[in-house]
Amino acid sequence: MRANLVRQSPSLVAGIALVQSRGGALIEAHPGEVIQTPPGEEHWHGAAPDRFMIRLAPWETDDAAWLEHVAADDHNGPRFSTRTRP
Repeated sequence: MRANLVRQSPSLVAGIALVQSRGGALIEAHPGEVIQTPPGEEHWHGAAPDRFMIRLAPWETDDAAWLEHVAADDHNGPRFSTRTRP
């Protein structure tokens, strides 16, 4: 879990990514999608447990508040796909 001091907008190139803001839904993102997190929002992102992911993220600063580790169970919760989410 971390919070960036600037907006983060990585683009998913391959695989399946999981993204979750603190207290929010677990989002499954797919290639070609851009995941945005506003400055200061506590969040985590990583590959789905059964997939890989490659992402491109513009580098703006190394400033981030690193918080607690994300538990393995957090990767296995119910997901909402960006392809089917209203």
